[in-house]
Amino acid sequence: MDRFDAMQAFARVVETGSFTKAAQTLHLSKTTVTHLVQQLEARLRVRLLNRTTRKVNVTPDGAAYYERVLRLLADMDDAETSLSSALASPRGRLRVDVPSPFASMILVPALPDFHARYPDIQLYLGVSDRVVDLIDENVDCVVRGGEVSNQSLVARHAADLPLAVYAAPSYLARAGRPAHPGELELPDHRIVGLSWSSNRRVFPCTIRRDGESIDVKGRPALVVDDGNAYLAAGLAGIGALWLPSYMAQEHVARGELIPLFTEWQLDPMPLYVAFPQNRHVSAKLRVFIDWIIELMAQHAPVASRPPLSLEQVPGVEK
Repeated sequence: MDRFDAMQAFARVVETGSFTKAAQTLHLSKTTVTHLVQQLEARLRVRLLNRTTRKVNVTPDGAAYYERVLRLLADMDDAETSLSSALASPRGRLRVDVPSPFASMILVPALPDFHARYPDIQLYLGVSDRVVDLIDENVDCVVRGGEVSNQSLVARHAADLPLAVYAAPSYLARAGRPAHPGELELPDHRIVGLSWSSNRRVFPCTIRRDGESIDVKGRPALVVDDGNAYLAAGLAGIGALWLPSYMAQEHVARGELIPLFTEWQLDPMPLYVAFPQNRHVSAKLRVFIDWIIELMAQHAPVASRPPLSLEQVPGVEK
């Protein structure tokens, strides 16, 4: 039995709550993962997991052992990455999930620079606006807009994305150009809604001018859960929408979108890089997060405060 493989298999079963999911994330068969955990229990002479036909629960002894296994795995990773060659060239597979417009407009065009710096990192990029379970799906980190409410994640503030309200000329020709944000609530007007939360709540718009603040809800003609579809709906004239400037600027330049309420301001959308707080921050994850911060400083730097280094973020192992 390879003790490292057995401990890694046990940790993944605890984190995912399933031998099947653990096997999938480790790219092993379920039988192999089961045998590794059984061999580990036989060696330790203690039951680590309670198994039923429906779920797997960790025993009290298993929970205590899991915490020690996490530290051991982190120490082993540190031992490898502390070598000068590993520090100079982090290596390995890194799984990241990012929003679809961010991927196509900012991240992917900049990846040649990342690969030139770190040629030994294999980046597995998930592109979606859905809520990702980082533990179950074995994702190292996600890039997301909006506040991070999940207390099990450590979030690093990467940028503040300027927002504005836009509409296509075809929409304005049909519904008229509103002079005040409150007019979007009138029967003649429609918005395109964006929702990526599990409760399907539409992303709100709060707009301000000279001490006046309005929460614009509007009447959605369409609600989507993907940023690219959201933009496409706006370009098609389905309704007004609020967008980060990086998504709108080229379309504004071509006359495909018209900015509305230019004397008003929307609160910027914070952009975060988030990862599980019980995960060790490997060298490859560390350099990727630092690179994202550097990249976003060129597009939409943090407006309210300087970005924290990983050493300053609570819950991150140093």
